[in-house]
Amino acid sequence: MAKQPKRITAWTGDRDAAHSVEAAIALVKANAKAKFDETIEISVNLGVDPRHADQQVRGVVNLPSGTGRDVRVAVFAKDAKAAEATAAGAEHVGADDLYEKIAGGFMDFDRVIATPDMMALVGRLGKVLGPRGLMPNPKVGTVTPNVGQAVKDAKGGAVEFRVEKAGIVHAGIGKASFTDEALAINVKALIEALNRAKPSGAKGVFIKRVGLSSTMGPGFKIDVSSIGA
Repeated sequence: MAKQPKRITAWTGDRDAAHSVEAAIALVKANAKAKFDETIEISVNLGVDPRHADQQVRGVVNLPSGTGRDVRVAVFAKDAKAAEATAAGAEHVGADDLYEKIAGGFMDFDRVIATPDMMALVGRLGKVLGPRGLMPNPKVGTVTPNVGQAVKDAKGGAVEFRVEKAGIVHAGIGKASFTDEALAINVKALIEALNRAKPSGAKGVFIKRVGLSSTMGPGFKIDVSSIGA
């Protein structure tokens, strides 16, 4: 049997038991010992089959404690809306010029926002942005005439979520440097957002299992009842 790395043998805590959200956060933080500020990630198993159109789960949640990430935003807009996006802090703003850059391989951004009139242009980047989950969508507020607010939301803690093929939602909900309380608030905000996004086709138990981990650390189960799910 191969020898395990020291960081794994140093992990502590019961990974089989279901913990309260507060206890799980404490355990995850105790095991986040990398030399960088690890991201705290949540995974939620949902009682849906994403192969069916009426069981899709997608949305956006504004995490009250923020994400701890420096989100780089690209905005497709013209004239006054372009100026609005720039004033709100967007790193890259443009129309045809931005399209040409991205089509040429430029990907130095984490979120793409567009005004509705720009979607005919942005749609031509579907094969580039779609697989990366970056295509603007009105359902998550990234296709909007209010680009200034959308940029502020993206930089202030807005997190998009989308169920994967296996019925799981993954999301970053903060950093290991956050206080336990700040992380707990973000966990509960995400669970509430998922409950609001419950599709009409979902039957039975919707939120089945919840786990929490850090970038380099082990995962711990959360007792679903402890977060009101």
